[in-house]
Amino acid sequence: MYVLELGGQDDAFAACEAESAASDVSALAPGLATARGVTARARHLAFTHRACELVGTGDPTVESARTVLEAASIDRTGTVAVRAVDVRASTHIDTQRAERTLGGVLTDRGFGVDLDDPDHTLYAYFADPAGDEEGGAGNACCALGWEHTTSVRDFGERQPTDRPFFQPGSMDPLEARALVNIAGARPGATVVDPMCGTGGILLEAGLVGARVVGGDAQTKMVRGTRDNLAYALSAEGHPDRSAYPAAGRWDVVRSDAARLPLRDGAADAVVFDAPYGRQSRIEGELRPLVSGALGEARRIAPRCVVVADRDWRDAARDAGWTVVGWFERRVHRSLVRHVHVLE
Repeated sequence: MYVLELGGQDDAFAACEAESAASDVSALAPGLATARGVTARARHLAFTHRACELVGTGDPTVESARTVLEAASIDRTGTVAVRAVDVRASTHIDTQRAERTLGGVLTDRGFGVDLDDPDHTLYAYFADPAGDEEGGAGNACCALGWEHTTSVRDFGERQPTDRPFFQPGSMDPLEARALVNIAGARPGATVVDPMCGTGGILLEAGLVGARVVGGDAQTKMVRGTRDNLAYALSAEGHPDRSAYPAAGRWDVVRSDAARLPLRDGAADAVVFDAPYGRQSRIEGELRPLVSGALGEARRIAPRCVVVADRDWRDAARDAGWTVVGWFERRVHRSLVRHVHVLE
């Protein structure tokens, strides 16, 4: 069993993404979830910071955490470090006291201490829904776990403004990574974005190893996306390839999202950010465009993730999809993104 340290403020969305790299994910406390199994793909999750092998859970107090650790069977040797986390500042626990107390339990059991480069790191998470301003789900608890997988936090190095081609409104890399993970991007999978814009969604899917295919009605966007993918998925864009050893192949074509030049079943997933009403010349053009894209996505892939500034669930059902997930993601006061997960 594992405990997952979730990021952001929307635990349901984070858990949905985590399911792409872990099994039997369920809420434990605000900012925390449990999982029965974790795969190597966890290091590429956007809204899971860390997965730890669960030692045990208790009340959100230092004394309870010490009792849990003292009762635990530990089959490790070497040096350790303890990191205590007051999740979302919901418990106001004294984290330094927690680290000293739990570190004392471990040294009494023969471990050496190395805070800089330990053989093992024990995380102690303290969380309480009553103290969480976002109203997270779950119970008040402490959860102890040995660090297993930490996600690669390099999203700030890939800001849209730093790419060869940029247009206002480009999606943040963190959000794009979560969307492609939910869609199932991974080595061996083919992911299509029929409204690729500047290619941010394709870029993140390619980095985690998927083959990506993009389409856009504007020649300018097609050329710009090609430049962005050629840069970002190359050694030039990532001189240190250790984090992304299997960056995927890519193709980008000028095409109509409602009439894709792809055969039936050509992809494993479709992901697209639908045009927003305020960005469209004529509001009435949106429904036939999005409905057509949903129909084509249904023809070429068994799974689809759609982002929009409104609820398109009825249109998705009309196109033959089943809505298995739907999330509202607030960007700022005047924009809420609706994320639709379709199968």
